[in-house]
Amino acid sequence: MMLAHLAHLVQILSMAWALEVLPISGSKLWDVPSAPHPQVNTTVKLQWEPQCQFQLRHLQDGARITALVPPQLEGNWVSTGCEVRPGPEFLTRFYTFYSNRLFKALQFYYRDGGCQEPTYSLTIKGKLRLRQASWITRGATETDHHVNKVGIVFHSPAAMRELAGRINLTCPGFPSRGGRWAPGRVYELYNSKSGRDCRAGLGFSMLELGLLRVEKQQHPQRRLVEELFLGDVHTDWAQRMNYRPTGYQRPLQSAMHHVHPCPACGIIYRSNEHQPPILPRQPDLPLELQGKWVSRECEVRPAVLFLTRYFIFQERSRSWEGYYHHYSDPACRQPTFTVHASGRYARGPRSAAVPGGTDFVFKVTHAKVTALDRASVLMLNASEEGTCGEAGSWTLGEEQDITGTQGCAALGITLPHNEYELFKTQLDHKQRPLLFIGERPTDGSSPDRPEKRPTSYQAPLVQCAGTVETAARHGQRSQPGRASVLTATPWATLLGVSLYLLAVL
Repeated sequence: MMLAHLAHLVQILSMAWALEVLPISGSKLWDVPSAPHPQVNTTVKLQWEPQCQFQLRHLQDGARITALVPPQLEGNWVSTGCEVRPGPEFLTRFYTFYSNRLFKALQFYYRDGGCQEPTYSLTIKGKLRLRQASWITRGATETDHHVNKVGIVFHSPAAMRELAGRINLTCPGFPSRGGRWAPGRVYELYNSKSGRDCRAGLGFSMLELGLLRVEKQQHPQRRLVEELFLGDVHTDWAQRMNYRPTGYQRPLQSAMHHVHPCPACGIIYRSNEHQPPILPRQPDLPLELQGKWVSRECEVRPAVLFLTRYFIFQERSRSWEGYYHHYSDPACRQPTFTVHASGRYARGPRSAAVPGGTDFVFKVTHAKVTALDRASVLMLNASEEGTCGEAGSWTLGEEQDITGTQGCAALGITLPHNEYELFKTQLDHKQRPLLFIGERPTDGSSPDRPEKRPTSYQAPLVQCAGTVETAARHGQRSQPGRASVLTATPWATLLGVSLYLLAVL
């Protein structure tokens, strides 16, 4: 929710981690970089209610979640619900990967946030080859992919008129063949052989295929769930067609092995470009923040950020607390640092840009930081006097209040700080409340102006307690895997500071 400028520290720490593991990493194509678990002595332990604590342990259960390296893609993969991309764009996806490396991807786009009013469908065909384990995004696989054809089917004359106008801005003369709408007709947007390319008007690309990860999860009653994570889509429309992913978007699930119940899974699996899926109507839930909310999974952000989040909201006083636990690994077991932020918030109107969303303004007034690995300690101790807590006094596992220095320049934190947010709630397949918070800008900037308010969402948080109490603190040794983070900026901007860390390490 806050502290977007922290990215430059996180990226540097990632480079420091890479230096540590480089001598022990193998040269095999599928050797995924790994690092020893740090031994952290800390004087602070957050004691949450059992439900919240259980949820965090649950998502870190290595025996329950297995990453397949190299990933096994063959088969059908579907969305589990209506997805929201920056813009906003509302869509569902149905991707098929074949044993001969060919793939067919169906993307269904909608006018509404419930995916009930289809406007057009895209059918994408091409070829994909797994290349190697990613050295940028741990646990991911990089690919080479080639798109051969892209076709579009309009589901109404109005949709065709609206979209043809956008496409014609960069591709005059679209559509060919008379230019009239016909039910079921597939209009060609792109053909690698003929050279025709009318994709730019839709901001379309399949660069999401450049980075992927497949996870198997063993659920109760021996039920297997397989998830396919594909590369994230840039939040800036102008950057979308050239962006090389370093994070993930909402995962697809195997059409054979998905969560149950999942009404959307079967509907999408039985659909095609001529008969787009129309999802069941979701009940309108009142947006009630009161309570405690925690990550459902180890979350991934662009530029190598792995984290879990834990929030406490008190609606009566309009106050909030957030614990951002950051890690260096995709299983969220190797902590780097934690940020504990707090402040107040104001609820705004229903979002005019994103149906189903509600506008908020959050003010961050206090923040504390705990360094949980050596690289974090080194960076914080290099801070100038008066810019980040008590200069030169940072030690492993010791929390410091940075409010008195109006934040932490080394981390890019400025206090106090306002952010313009987007929230929504809905129920998951187990009828548990989920909280969606606005997606962070891919470039690592902060939504500090109304025009930068998000138009899409991060991974949802699940409600783990409906009543709010202050988190108790105990002078005990922390469990491995409790740390925090926020968002990211490009690697190139950090080169100078990175070279400093290379020297001191």
